[in-house]
Formats: sequence, structure tokens, C-alpha cells
Amino acid sequence: MALAAVDADDRVTQLILLTERLTDLIAKEAQAFESRRPHEAAQYVEETAKLANLYRHESMRVKANIALVEAARLELRQRLIRATEAFDAVLARQARAVNAARVVTEGLVRAVAEEIANQRAAPAATYGAGAMMNDRPQMGAAITLNRKA
Repeated sequence: MALAAVDADDRVTQLILLTERLTDLIAKEAQAFESRRPHEAAQYVEETAKLANLYRHESMRVKANIALVEAARLELRQRLIRATEAFDAVLARQARAVNAARVVTEGLVRAVAEEIANQRAAPAATYGAGAMMNDRPQMGAAITLNRKA
């Protein structure tokens, strides 16, 4: 998928709209993570992925051939620069929010794993037949942790 522009002004206008929409979607995702509701970000994932792919493709095209946007009016090029700066700021914000959510999630998983390990380490003393102490360990469920998840 690529932008279908008739001239440099049209291409820059389309890039501005693309960048602003992508910025808006990523800001909404960041807000969902910051307010500890990452499940709300899921509704934006599909559109964000499509637009991010288009943005990446168009950025590479412009970088390879600056003439695609060079002839655009100065006012439009300046708007594109401002839109790109806002996009970069939102990306940094989202990265911080996603990283914070990852750290919290990893901490929770680690705490649960440690608690399970502690419970398994202490033999459960139970009473068996004839009121005799039974020191057999209780059966438990397995847990697997992946530090790279």
C-alpha cells in the first residue's frame, strides 16, 4: 500500500494526515497503558499496525527521493515537520508506558513464582491413618517462567 499523490503538496498533505492519525492512535494506546488498562489499547492495534507500516513505507520512499516532497509549499512542509515532532514525542511516551507495564507484569509473575516455590519448599505436615504424622510433600502444579517474555 502506498499513497497516491498527484503532486508534492498532495503527498505532504497526505503524510500530515497519516502522521496525525498515527500520533492520535498511539497516544490513545499510551493513555490506556498509563491508566493501567492495557486491554483498552487492543482496540487500536490493527489500525495502528496498518498505518505504521504505511508510514514506514512512505518515510523510506521520501528518504530515497526527497523530490517527492521538496516542491511542496513551505507551509505544508513545516506542518509535516511539526506533525513528525509530535509523533516522535508520542512514541517516546508510549515506549515509557509500555516499559512500565512490562516491569510491573514481570514483577507480578516473579512474585507469584517465588510464592509457589516457597510453598513447595516447606513440606506440608499432615495427619494420616491412625493420627500418624505424614510428611509426604503435597502434589502441586508445574509453572514455567521465561525471562524474555
